[in-house]
Amino acid sequence: MKGILGKKVGMTQVFTKEGKLIPVTVIEVEPNVVTQIKTVEKDGYDAIQLATETIKEKASNKPSIGHTKKANTEPKRFLREIRGVNTNDYTLGQIIGVDIFSEGEMVDVSGISKGKGFQGVIKRHNQSRGPMGHGSQYHRGVGSLGTMLPMHVLKGKKMPGHMGNVKTTIQNLEIVSVDTENSVILVKGNVPGPKKSLVIIRTAVKNPDVVNTPADLISYVEAVETPNQEVTESVQEEVVENTK
Repeated sequence: MKGILGKKVGMTQVFTKEGKLIPVTVIEVEPNVVTQIKTVEKDGYDAIQLATETIKEKASNKPSIGHTKKANTEPKRFLREIRGVNTNDYTLGQIIGVDIFSEGEMVDVSGISKGKGFQGVIKRHNQSRGPMGHGSQYHRGVGSLGTMLPMHVLKGKKMPGHMGNVKTTIQNLEIVSVDTENSVILVKGNVPGPKKSLVIIRTAVKNPDVVNTPADLISYVEAVETPNQEVTESVQEEVVENTK
């Protein structure tokens, strides 16, 4: 098990050399710092605490500043734990980058889903509506709230309420590309949360050992051709002869 903290930038699409389109989510990853290592002997479980996004000291408090100074780093905005890791592979203050993952790996991505406010049962729980005729008198209502026997609404009844803004995890997403130069990870499909929100990328729980064949993507980097030395020498000789 391994993980890293990142920021969702948005969605785009990439193409393979065979012409296949792959929708991907762009996740920007600032260098993560290991600010704490928890062990079974001391804390009851194995985990590492990762921190990302540096902030000013005046925007933090003394406990947070003292906590990050133990790892010899500046105050951070986000601190999250990754459980189930081998703590022997990490040291306090260690910096983790995007190269911890490779292309083709399967991961689980967690984040806070977009808040949609107060919604009815049709949108919130995908319930069916009633007839839309003028005499129906029941179009998008909740429906029956209970039976005659208990004489009250049963616990767990699906009703209107606040929708979204909860922790959500999407499992078994494939890493399409890892850009170490720009510290960016491209994940196939969509991930929870709005743009600029914090997401946590972990090794897939259900498929931890699955590594797919990396997709052969089209590169749009312009190739710079170096001039042929023989051609340049012949051109120089012609210029010298013409000047004589």
